Amino acid sequence: MGSKILCIIPARSGSKGIKNKNIIEVGGHPLLSLTIKDACELKLHNLVDVVIVSTDCNKIASIAQKYGASVPFLRPKRISGDKAKSTDLILHALDYFKKEGKFFDAVLLMQPTSPLRGLDILAKAIKKFEKSGADSLISCYKEEYVNDLVMYHKKNDLLQPLNKDHNLGVRRQDHGEVYVRNGSIYIVKTSYLIKTNKIISDKPILIEMSKSDSINIDTVEDFNILEERLCK
Repeated sequence: MGSKILCIIPARSGSKGIKNKNIIEVGGHPLLSLTIKDACELKLHNLVDVVIVSTDCNKIASIAQKYGASVPFLRPKRISGDKAKSTDLILHALDYFKKEGKFFDAVLLMQPTSPLRGLDILAKAIKKFEKSGADSLISCYKEEYVNDLVMYHKKNDLLQPLNKDHNLGVRRQDHGEVYVRNGSIYIVKTSYLIKTNKIISDKPILIEMSKSDSINIDTVEDFNILEERLCK
């Protein structure tokens, strides 16, 4: 392994769309456990050095430890609310380890609400990041239909097109595909994060995932889709 990497799984207690979203059961296990499993496999293969869950909740901490993650601290409430940024919880974790005399070259952030990863794509992402020398890497899926030709803002009942050519019959395949960030994998150099307070650099490198693996659990419908997928 090249870089010394801290893997952080954020799992605060509050959630709006689905109550207790991070620990709701899917396939007989809490949602959080799917991400912990992937992260622990990375550690087993020496691709990351430390796996922690950053949470403000004792119940979540207990579940995380049961499934093999370390929970060395409880996250302060001031950086655990709806308005808290991911950079806040990462910097908090880095500061904790700094006081312990431990330092990391990079941080891998894995959100429990985007659980359909796997060792192969994670290993590929880490190796690509280390080889590139880039400040950050993000996972995306390729989208060949959704672009600004078919997108609008709404004002009352009137639509305002994002692209002035929206009604000229431009074929979407001529417009080119876009890549959509799916929230599954974020890797950032610690030095860049501390300097800029950003997880994503101006020109991040890409690890591509399939659209079907890019589900992000935000609604009950998302959860039902995930459950169907995992129970096949």
